[in-house]
Amino acid sequence: MAVLTPMMQQYFDIKNQYKDCILFFRLGDFYEMFFKDAEVASKELEITLTGRDCGMDERAPMCGVPFHSAESYIAKLINKGFKVAICEQVEDPAAAKGIVKRDVIRVVTPGTVIDASMLDDKKNNYLMSIYKRGPFFGIAAVDISTGEFRAAGIDRGNTSGKLIDEIARFCPSEIIANSEFLGDAACVASIVSRFNSYITPFEDIYFEGEAAYKKITGKFEDLCASVRQPDISLNASGALLEYLEQTQKVNLGHIQSISMYSVEEYMSIDASTRRNLELTETMRDKSRKGSLLWVLDRTMTSMGGRNIRKWIEQPLINIRDINDRLDAVEEMKDKFMLRMEIRELLKRVYDIERLMGKIILGNVNCRDMISLKNSIGQIPHIKGVIKGCKAELNLRGYERLDTLEDIFDLIERAIIEEPPVSLKDGGLIKQGYNEEVDRLRRATTEGRDWIAALETSERDRTGIKNLKVGFNKVFGFYIEVTKSYFSLVPESYIRKQTLANCERYITPELKEIEESILGAEEKVIVLEYQLFADIKNIIALHVGRIKDTARAIAEIDVICSLAEVADREGYFRPEMTAEGVIDIKDGRHPVVEKMMAQSPAFQQSSFVPNDTLLDTCDNRLAVITGPNMAGKSTYMRQVAIIVLMAQMGSFVPASGAQIGIADRIFTRVGASDDLAAGQSTFMVEMSEVANILKNASPKSLLILDEIGRGTSTFDGLSIAWSVIEFISDRERLGCRTLFATHYHELTELEGKITGIKNYCISVRENGEDIIFLRKIIRGGADGSYGIQVARLAGVPQRIIDRAKEILGELEDADISKRSAKQRKAKKAIEGQMDLFSFNTRSKCCDEVISELKALSVHELTPVEALNVLYGLHQKIKNS
Repeated sequence: MAVLTPMMQQYFDIKNQYKDCILFFRLGDFYEMFFKDAEVASKELEITLTGRDCGMDERAPMCGVPFHSAESYIAKLINKGFKVAICEQVEDPAAAKGIVKRDVIRVVTPGTVIDASMLDDKKNNYLMSIYKRGPFFGIAAVDISTGEFRAAGIDRGNTSGKLIDEIARFCPSEIIANSEFLGDAACVASIVSRFNSYITPFEDIYFEGEAAYKKITGKFEDLCASVRQPDISLNASGALLEYLEQTQKVNLGHIQSISMYSVEEYMSIDASTRRNLELTETMRDKSRKGSLLWVLDRTMTSMGGRNIRKWIEQPLINIRDINDRLDAVEEMKDKFMLRMEIRELLKRVYDIERLMGKIILGNVNCRDMISLKNSIGQIPHIKGVIKGCKAELNLRGYERLDTLEDIFDLIERAIIEEPPVSLKDGGLIKQGYNEEVDRLRRATTEGRDWIAALETSERDRTGIKNLKVGFNKVFGFYIEVTKSYFSLVPESYIRKQTLANCERYITPELKEIEESILGAEEKVIVLEYQLFADIKNIIALHVGRIKDTARAIAEIDVICSLAEVADREGYFRPEMTAEGVIDIKDGRHPVVEKMMAQSPAFQQSSFVPNDTLLDTCDNRLAVITGPNMAGKSTYMRQVAIIVLMAQMGSFVPASGAQIGIADRIFTRVGASDDLAAGQSTFMVEMSEVANILKNASPKSLLILDEIGRGTSTFDGLSIAWSVIEFISDRERLGCRTLFATHYHELTELEGKITGIKNYCISVRENGEDIIFLRKIIRGGADGSYGIQVARLAGVPQRIIDRAKEILGELEDADISKRSAKQRKAKKAIEGQMDLFSFNTRSKCCDEVISELKALSVHELTPVEALNVLYGLHQKIKNS
């Protein structure tokens, strides 16, 4: 029977505790992986798979990576969705009896990465916890690199929809969840496909009320009095803390509080809207360039970069808070020299939040300490510059800035200016900080000076002209004499080593000074490391002060960034109002405008601005018609982005703007299949429309583009018509809406339904060509110009010519010279309208009236209403 070697038995004992991880098992200067882990790692990392004797009949599959470069290999595995358990020697091999003790010191997962090389400086890396109980959800999210911890409960309304919205807000790289949530396979699959998040099952016991409550209140004592134990967000928060403790195995001192928030505190933006408006990344290639963040982010620090992303992703709905931000931005915009001075100072500030995370989590080095000191050194100057500010938010920033002189002084006195990367080689502590370090260094220096002098004195005393004093790690210090001088070697020399052409000797005096030197060197390295650990622990005690200051710096940085953009790009301060009016003068799309300015193709042209007027009375819904490529989608998106920018506290690209607060922005733009979910383009479109109609409120802003285009003309037109009626009805919804369509028949609704106005994109015809003027004007479009657009797009001329012939035949077949499609559509609509103006009474009409009287109109969903309408239409048509 095969018997495992002691080392392999130790490996299995540890591996059994971390079955879901790839175990990096430390052996000397390498991390080794065995068996299945080795097979997976060798393939994913593209490293050689070998074998090792382990006491079994066959050699164990094995691969390994050098410990000093392990971070890059770990990063590759994490990016591929694996978890890595790092197993280290936890005792000195020299003092060990038998096999060296080993244990896992940390588990690295996608949501617990702290290595700077694996993180985006200007983006948070969130780990989220989701607890499902019936129809309700508790959520918590943490960025372990910065210590930010937020939690909320979702217990009202469309909870599953709100959950997706919150996941979109944080975009976590990893999610832990209880079994009830994981039981919804369709929801889990949708989250993975949408957000590319790694889903980790976690034991239900840690989500349970009592265990979670004790975990939270044990960590945050101040929450005991302020948080209700049944709060569902505590279940998610307690499990999240437990998961962090199990994986990080250190005191999480930089996580000092939980920000308990309500999902109604901020403008709600669903995942589709975030994607369609390209807030932080583009739809096509997920790049930062081409997004709203790309336009607005001119921050000078990593902390500011992360903060402006939050402002974009979480627009405010409280007018006072918005105006506080706008006041601060306006002051910085108007004070050019002050803004420039602050931005110049911010250039020298490192990522204080993540430096503190490294200090608490134990992977900080001396160079990080110097970065922290240099950053703190800029704070008094920043504080002095903003002292004269008047805006309330800027004054609060001044008050929140702690100059941290004590921390600066400690690092300044203790750590040398250009320290080594390694903490194990000494050379960390400044002279004069610690007497014992100074004494040991003197002993080392004096000893080496004595040895240097020994070589000269021994040559003179013995007459051996080429005598040398050397050193190696095996034999220590020695005196080397070549063969030609063997006869002059004194009897006091003790032979230590014989080489081919020389002998090496030691003397009692040399051995004594060697022990003094080497002993001092070892002691000073150990002492310096201990002093560094003490300094780190002292700084860790002030983590609250330092993090508060870091957050203040991040806010100042964002304010200066928005002021810089507003000044450079000619943006206007919006007037915020609780009324429902959105009145924009000369509005521009900030991203398109900037892209045009940078593109050589648009050097001779500029963005065409447009006005917008929406309210909750006579201008609730704008029906926008015009050809493809004319700019309808750009115009509608720009309105949504201007509203969002205003509510995040930014100036807007316009010459004037009055913005009525929107609680939500919804967009239905573009078309795509969801093949993974088995949904066609039209099904995706209808699902998004249904979500919008279920969740929008009278205070929402809707951007709807080409509703009903994915099905037959009659069906699509009927759906679009019905959706407009539903939205414009103030008793049902009545929210501000931009509705772009190619169904020109919908322009007939102006005058029939209060609050609907027609707009179109102006076009100039030049023979067979058309010129898009990009200007929104009142009224409906004359036509779709489809054939002309096809010609501009490069469709072969033969096809264009044949299309014109077919269009002519269709028009000739229509007595009124309208296209067959227009004629049939109008007839269909007139038939629908005739349902309510019965000039003749037939049996069919009586049946229709009876059915209408029996309907509970206010209880019908939009889809049910469409089905009823279709049935009535068919009944009249067939009769």
